[in-house]
Amino acid sequence: MQVTLLGTGDTTGTPTVGCDCDTCVEARRRGVERTRFSVHVENERTGESLLVDFSPDFRHQFLTQSVPLPDAGIVSHIHFDHLDGLGNAYRLFDDLPVYAANETDPATSESVAGTIERKYDYLDQVSVHPQTPFEPFEVCGLEVTLVPVDHPPLLCYGLAIEDPKTGAKLSLSGDTSYGLPDRSREELADPDLLLADGIVPAALCEHHPLGGKHHDDDGVPRTFGTKHMTREGALALAADLSASETRIVHTAHFYPAEEAFAEPLAVDGERYTI
Repeated sequence: MQVTLLGTGDTTGTPTVGCDCDTCVEARRRGVERTRFSVHVENERTGESLLVDFSPDFRHQFLTQSVPLPDAGIVSHIHFDHLDGLGNAYRLFDDLPVYAANETDPATSESVAGTIERKYDYLDQVSVHPQTPFEPFEVCGLEVTLVPVDHPPLLCYGLAIEDPKTGAKLSLSGDTSYGLPDRSREELADPDLLLADGIVPAALCEHHPLGGKHHDDDGVPRTFGTKHMTREGALALAADLSASETRIVHTAHFYPAEEAFAEPLAVDGERYTI
């Protein structure tokens, strides 16, 4: 499968609108972007493609990256930077199946699938297909499993995407703290490519009102606040999962400029064949 990172930024992206911090200035100088999160996965055997999350930057991403419009989509959770691009389905698709979890979220009293059905009921082109976490389903010739992660207060899911013919595996951590359930870690383990949420470096936890969580043996926080992994947490998760290759995504412009474009932090447009 060919994996294209359409959007590798957090909720404001990099450069952030109206921001002249050193990192945003450097991003403009380099001509690189981290738009809101989205991943395009193409099954080269079947010629079909799958979109993971619908970024508000959908239009820009598909105009600037040479990838086909997807045959299907998956939504990890209902935060706007992962969902609100779905409105772009209007006039672009005749039929777009969208897959999402069927678990009822106590915080919203509906599932991710239910939220999509309600919010986008005006889009006749979109059909919603509720899925049970940990139960694999087939889409675009690939086997997909939704795995619960830790992104309070909402239910959120990571993904394991495997090619049943070749055994190639892509894992996405989803928006999550380092506190992923053990069963989810088992499902995500041993990927050829891991896309791991790493919003800021651990050093910035001292500036968060809640600090950091999930400290390693040296006291370094692997979670920023409660909702996202630090860079160090993302790398620790990659080691835990025995990932062959790791790209850190969902990064914020708060990374110091001298660290913001260093490996293994991803930028938009990166492509991987696994």
